Formats: sequence, structure tokens, C-alpha cells
Amino acid sequence: MDLSSLQAPAGAIKKRKRVGRGESSGWGKTAGRGNKGQKARSGGKIRAGFEGGQMPLSRRLPKRGFRNPFREKYIAVNITDICRKFSRGAVIDEKTLLASGLLKKKGEKVKILAKGDIDFPVTVKLAKISQAAKEKITAAGGSVEEVI
Repeated sequence: MDLSSLQAPAGAIKKRKRVGRGESSGWGKTAGRGNKGQKARSGGKIRAGFEGGQMPLSRRLPKRGFRNPFREKYIAVNITDICRKFSRGAVIDEKTLLASGLLKKKGEKVKILAKGDIDFPVTVKLAKISQAAKEKITAAGGSVEEVI
């Protein structure tokens, strides 16, 4: 068996519906668009949220609060997570967090938080770390280096 002998299973490939190709096809004349009206015309689309001239729901509802477009989102990594994923003397930076699975995507901003206890030294090289987490890591014999 080789790649040239492969084929799709029966019923997997359907023929494309060709509309507007004669009355006997069943999709002739108006080609499934009905008679007249905006949706029967070429380019006759209605934008999302349009309610026929009625004030749309998105504008009728009250707007509350403040949405900050400049908000910086940080992924919280606790000391318990560090204890679970790393061993004595580990250097913890963005690359190692990504490799360990604590970060999902490259370039995510991280902040180390103080939930949990650590009993072995590690070196942390990150931009954000809470004061309490910093104290716990240095108390365990580790070091913290804030990288910008």
C-alpha cells in the first residue's frame, strides 16, 4: 500500500451544489434566494446586530463600568506550582515555565505569588514577583532577580 492508492471512504465526498443552472436542477431561476427583497439581490447582506432600523439591543442596554484597553494581564504562578514542577537549584525564567507547562504561550506576562511553601533554593529571573514570594524564596536559600 502506498499514498497513490489511498482514497476517501464512500460517502465522504459530496458533489458541490451548483445553483442557477436551469429549472430541472431544482435550483434554477431564483437559485434558492426566493423572490425579490434585499436578500435576493447581489451584495444584499445585513450586518450583524442589525434589527431592521429598530434601536439594536447592544445600544438599548445600559453601559456600566470602565473598560481599560491598556490593561496588562499577568498569569499567576504560585510557589506551590514551582515546588511541584521544579527541583533544587532550578533557574526559573520564561523559557523554563513554558517548558514545564505552567505557561501556555510564549510572551505571556508572569507574576510569582506567595501561595504555598518552598523548602529548597531556586533562582527566579522574572519581571514581576510579589514581596511575600520574594521573602519565601530568599528564606529557602534561593535568589530573585527582577528582569525587565
